[in-house]
Amino acid sequence: MLIAGMVLFVAVHLAPSLPGAREKLIDVLGLKRYRLVFALSSFAALALIVGGKAAAPFVPLWQPPPWGADAAMPLMLAAMVGFAATGLPTNLKRVTRHPMLWGVALWSAAHLLSNGDLASAALFGGFGLFALFAMFSLNRRGAAFGGRQPLGKDLTVALLGFILFALAGLAHPFLFSAGVF
Repeated sequence: MLIAGMVLFVAVHLAPSLPGAREKLIDVLGLKRYRLVFALSSFAALALIVGGKAAAPFVPLWQPPPWGADAAMPLMLAAMVGFAATGLPTNLKRVTRHPMLWGVALWSAAHLLSNGDLASAALFGGFGLFALFAMFSLNRRGAAFGGRQPLGKDLTVALLGFILFALAGLAHPFLFSAGVF
């Protein structure tokens, strides 16, 4: 289930980047139905991923470093700031064109530092590679940096990122049977 979900997620997100594919799908489905199919397919992929990870046997691949869990915390905070910056104008977009994808890459690295099993390698390694490839692909297609923004917008994104970090940390044991704080 985990691998099927990962394949579906990557296919759904990369297919529109093929030359003309997104436009053709919108012509066939219409914009609203295209967005609905994209959202439902993404949700189905995530459901398969979460269910597959939960059901996967623990197959150790490596011993995470003793400092891995500690290093994961600041990486996760930075990842959550990247997630929060996705739809908002901030000066972070003057540094990177892809705050959400950097958030995914940091989220992936944080979890690979804390987990050394096969299912975690597939899940977090797969998403990390996807994020890096997506950034490369978007840059090749001309993704642009953002312009200068007032400092207040950066403070808002930092606060939202911290709130997301705290909520994720508090919900983590209930959602994934693994404590964080």
